Amino acid sequence: MAVTWNDGAALTKWLKHYSSAQDILIVGDGDFSFSLALATAFGSGANLVATSLDSYADLNIKYSDATSNVTKLEAMGATVLHGVDVKDMNLHANLQLRWFDRIVFNFPHAGSHKELVRSIFATARHMLRRHGEIHVTHKTKHPYSMWGIEQLASQSSLAMVEQAAFQIQDYPGYNQKRGSSWRCDQDFAIGDCCTFKFCLEWWASDDDRFF
Repeated sequence: MAVTWNDGAALTKWLKHYSSAQDILIVGDGDFSFSLALATAFGSGANLVATSLDSYADLNIKYSDATSNVTKLEAMGATVLHGVDVKDMNLHANLQLRWFDRIVFNFPHAGSHKELVRSIFATARHMLRRHGEIHVTHKTKHPYSMWGIEQLASQSSLAMVEQAAFQIQDYPGYNQKRGSSWRCDQDFAIGDCCTFKFCLEWWASDDDRFF
């Protein structure tokens, strides 16, 4: 459920860890339903940049609701980018001069999962504002518990801020998709999972980090 706070100047709307006052980059959003869940809660997508690896043409082939979600996001003021690879997204023409308060990647998968997560940290760290955070949500039971996600983050000079339980019902309308094979448009069971939050190591002990 969205929560609204009046900061004296404007209304700030929250959905779990995210607010309408933050500049948020959503990476690898599949059918763009997570981005749409945020925009709907905020009443605007003006603070969102929603991306996926797929081209716009591939969205029509892979996901039944993706193009509709993109249309809604753009109508709400969100920036939507296609063909964005996490391995070099900090060099993307529409992203290389952008910095974010939150960078979000839910359930990363594709080929070598562990290497993908490593790439996320290596590129996203260059796109954070001061006190910004990288959020990666994934399963916590075996074999996922063996990924060593905190160690992967430390290789990019990132420190753990929090490990928060993830509940999909907190994000109405979000549908986690397989994203590959003939079942790409099917949801998958997420089971036990957490959102792992990281910031740059030299900001981790700053008492003024949170806002």
